[in-house]
Amino acid sequence: MDFSSAADELYGVPPAEFVAARKRLARRAKEDGDAALAGRLGALRRPTMSAWAVNLLSRSAAGDLDRLLDVGAEMRSAWGSGSGLRDLEQRRADLVAALVRTAADLAARSGGALREQAVREVEDTLQAATVDAEIAEEVREGRLTQPRSHTGFVPAGFPMAPQGGKRRTKREPGPEPGRRPGPEPEEEPVPKKEPKTNVTRTSAARARRAETMRRRAAEAERKLAERAERADEARREAEEASAEVGRLRRELDRAVAARDAAARRAERAEQNRARAEEAAREAREAAAEARRAAGRDARRG
Repeated sequence: MDFSSAADELYGVPPAEFVAARKRLARRAKEDGDAALAGRLGALRRPTMSAWAVNLLSRSAAGDLDRLLDVGAEMRSAWGSGSGLRDLEQRRADLVAALVRTAADLAARSGGALREQAVREVEDTLQAATVDAEIAEEVREGRLTQPRSHTGFVPAGFPMAPQGGKRRTKREPGPEPGRRPGPEPEEEPVPKKEPKTNVTRTSAARARRAETMRRRAAEAERKLAERAERADEARREAEEASAEVGRLRRELDRAVAARDAAARRAERAEQNRARAEEAAREAREAAAEARRAAGRDARRG
C-alpha cells in the first residue's frame, strides 16, 4: 500500500465513513511497519459533502469532467483576445449543469444525498476549476476536502478584462520637431467615464455583501464539517471503548466461571481424598486385626 492509492481509496468513501476508513488504513500501514505512511494518512482531513461529490466525478465521470476542464483551459487561452468566448461560455454552462446533476446522482447512489447548499458548492467548485488552473488540477486529482470558489469574472493570472484597442494620448500644443507650423490634427475623442449612479453603487455594495456572506457561510460549513468529524471520531472511540468493556466483561465472566468450576473440582477431589483416606485406615485396622487373630490361633495350636 502506498500513499497515493490509500488516499484515492479514502477520498472515495462517503464522509460518514471517512474516519473509520482512515483508522483502518493507518492501522494497516502500522502493521506493515510503515509508521511514516500511517502518520500521513492519519493527518488527512475529512471532506465536506460537496467536496466528496466533486471527488466522485473524478472517479466515475472522468470523461465529462475532462471535457469541462478542457473548455476552461480554452477559455483561459482565449481571454486575452476575446475570440470565441461566447461559445465557450455556453459549452461551460451546459457541462457544469450536467456534471452537477451527475454529482448529485453519484452521491445519492453512494449513500449521501446532497442538500441545496452542497449542490451550489459543487457548481461553484466546477466553475472555479474552469477559471483557475490550480483548482482544475485539484478537481482532477479527486482529493478535495473543501469546496472551491473564484472571486471575480477574470481567470486567474489576468489582472483586468481585455480592452479593445489602444487610446491615443493627448499631445501638448506646439509644432513637432522638423515639422512646419500648421493646424493640429484632430485628436481622437476620449470617451468620458460615466459617473457611478446610486444604482451601480448599491449593486456593488450588495455584491460585496453577498460575497462576504458567502465566505462566512463557507467558513461556517468548514467548521461544521470539522466539528462533525470530531463528533464522529469521539462517537466511534466511545463505541470502540464500549466494545472493549464488553469484551473484558465477557472474559471476566469466563474467568469467574472457570474459577468456580475449579473450586468445585477441588472440593470433590478433597471429598474423594477423605473417603480414600478413611478406606485406607479401615483397611489397615482390618489387616492388624487379622494379624492378631492369626497370632492367637498359632498360640493355641
